[in-house]
Amino acid sequence: MNFTVAQIAKMIDHSILRPEFTVEDVRSGCAVAAKYDVASVCVRPCDVPTAVSLLRDTNVRVGTVIGFPHGDSATQIKVTETELAVDQGATEIDMVLNIGWLRSGDINAVENEILSVVKAAGEAHVKVILETAYLTDEQKLAACWAAERAGAAFVKTSTGFAPTGATVDDLALMRSAVSAAVQVKASGGIRTLDTMLAMAAVGVTRFGTSATAEILEDLARRQVNVPGGRA
Repeated sequence: MNFTVAQIAKMIDHSILRPEFTVEDVRSGCAVAAKYDVASVCVRPCDVPTAVSLLRDTNVRVGTVIGFPHGDSATQIKVTETELAVDQGATEIDMVLNIGWLRSGDINAVENEILSVVKAAGEAHVKVILETAYLTDEQKLAACWAAERAGAAFVKTSTGFAPTGATVDDLALMRSAVSAAVQVKASGGIRTLDTMLAMAAVGVTRFGTSATAEILEDLARRQVNVPGGRA
């Protein structure tokens, strides 16, 4: 599978989510996103206005997280978070589903909550974070099916705050569970170009990572010796 640097960049959501990040860290992260023209930044809810302002004259979308990282906020809180984020200019919404409800087998409650967030998001893309580290394969499948029925644009593996993150096996399972109308996002432990390429090979189209510069510079170096500028 061959990609240019620009193509890989447009598969990246540059992650700026660590709790200790300062305002200057957020500004620096947005500068990286703008430099490489990635798909989006994914920032903390409090940072949405800053990111929107910094990226207004770029092609980089601004996304944020909802119910992050545990997924256990009340549904109305998730809805309100979503409405505020969209009002402030976010166009991508990464929500953590209610992991406890899913593990309890209450799929209707999980689906209804996702639907509420999708409605609140309007035209913004909703990505449903499963937090696969805590789920059986059957629960992962049920979550993917619920997310698609509720109108989500993506299903996503992880927050990056659980014991483990994305795996190729989980991503292949998620890709098999949803139709072509739903994309798959890998997040959690995406640090290298080779990891991205292996995951793209099973159908992943978006990646959450903070290693954007390292990944894209690695690809640029490899392309120097590849005829046609692809690797």
